[in-house]
Amino acid sequence: MSQAESQNSYPTSARNQVKRRHDRGFYDHETVHRILDSSMLCHVSYVIDGQPYCTPTFFWREGTKLYWHGSSASRMLRNQTKGERVCLSVAHLDSLVLARCGFNHSADYRAVMAFGTAYLVTDPEEKARALVAMVDRFFPDRTAGLRQSNAQEIKATSFIAMEIEEASAKIRAKGVADDDEDYALPIYAERIPVRTVLGAPEPCPRLLDGVTRPATLNGYAEGRLLEDALRDAYFVEYPNG
Repeated sequence: MSQAESQNSYPTSARNQVKRRHDRGFYDHETVHRILDSSMLCHVSYVIDGQPYCTPTFFWREGTKLYWHGSSASRMLRNQTKGERVCLSVAHLDSLVLARCGFNHSADYRAVMAFGTAYLVTDPEEKARALVAMVDRFFPDRTAGLRQSNAQEIKATSFIAMEIEEASAKIRAKGVADDDEDYALPIYAERIPVRTVLGAPEPCPRLLDGVTRPATLNGYAEGRLLEDALRDAYFVEYPNG
């Protein structure tokens, strides 16, 4: 790997290297970040006293750092405050694949595993930025028009951050892939695309008269793919990626 490639890719090790189907593995920032930025839900895996746990939560990326938040009283956050090793994963299911043999049934997908050392965000400036980012990363410029969080609400919210030390993406986009001899069999096969599509907005029934949907939410329009809306919102908040 050249110096330029190493600067734009995550290092590989026995921990993050794709073991099976090396051709589906990617380590470059562009591929990894694109998959991360197309999602708002991740799963964070960690170990407490020898017991593995995996917690779903919302997250966002800033450069090569990941943030997630939750209640200050949550078990996950309480146990990720002292430099705990964690693995954060994201997955997109793109299709169901029905082949001519059960062994070849599969799915098209995009997934990322990111490894690092989690730490509790205690710096006041970093926490203040995170309080805004946890909303504005998904809904640009929204925080400025909201009631500001009070001291108790801020105290009840904690943030965990993790510099991505290693990461890998794994992508299958092959569709139906039978053994050559099986294509001659009179068996139906197909690929069923899977998409998460936004529905029509449902305004709160207790809105005051004259309160309308702001233009900043236009990206979340009925019929759009959720991942497109999330990725567009990311680049509004972080134009340099």
